[in-house]
Amino acid sequence: MVTETPYPVRLEGELDDGLSRGLWLIKWLLALPHYIVLLVLVIISFFLTIVAFFAILFTKKYPRPIFDFNVGVMRWGWRVGFYAFALGTDRYPPFTFDDVADYPAHFDVEYPEELSRGLVLVKSWLLAIPHYIIVGLMTSGTAYAVTDMEGQVAYYEYGISLVAILALIAGVSLLFRDRYPRGIFDFVMGINRWSFRVWSYAVLMRDEYPPFRMDQGGSDLGSAPGGQQTPSVEPA
Repeated sequence: MVTETPYPVRLEGELDDGLSRGLWLIKWLLALPHYIVLLVLVIISFFLTIVAFFAILFTKKYPRPIFDFNVGVMRWGWRVGFYAFALGTDRYPPFTFDDVADYPAHFDVEYPEELSRGLVLVKSWLLAIPHYIIVGLMTSGTAYAVTDMEGQVAYYEYGISLVAILALIAGVSLLFRDRYPRGIFDFVMGINRWSFRVWSYAVLMRDEYPPFRMDQGGSDLGSAPGGQQTPSVEPA
């Protein structure tokens, strides 16, 4: 049971029954059209977030059209991630910004009526650093160079991320046992939920600092109930 203050970013995913034993091996390839579209959308989102930065700085408001666009991009990205990497469904993700009620992956952020002028200056590049480190350790692979006695690079060592290892274990379990271990699914959901909370904070959508916790499971018990407003940081 979650007893901490609810966080106003909701990420959910429902693990489908009867997942294919082998489809996960090519989902990353099938999702290629989505990667191309999302690359363009993320670039646009980056520049729109700069516009939002100045809007917040001068008006304390996140322009609603930009907010909805950025949430749509993140929602789209989460559906693709749920399909291709979390492996939670075999249903191909739709090409849309909107929430699709009957699709098993959902994402939303409560729109803030007012944001702090002071926090907008430091959220992304300073305050979020501890989260970047933790989330980076869970979602990014490692790479380092091995040098010889003369200090020259002899070869490189690479490693895969924790979330990728968990997804691989889930895929192998599907292949040989025809089941997705529930504990692994819940943990993968927790990692993604943490990541998207930090992403939302970094693109200035909320002033509430992301919690240092992993709310596991398909249902987001750590998010604010629909329509409930979570207290904001006092505006500067």
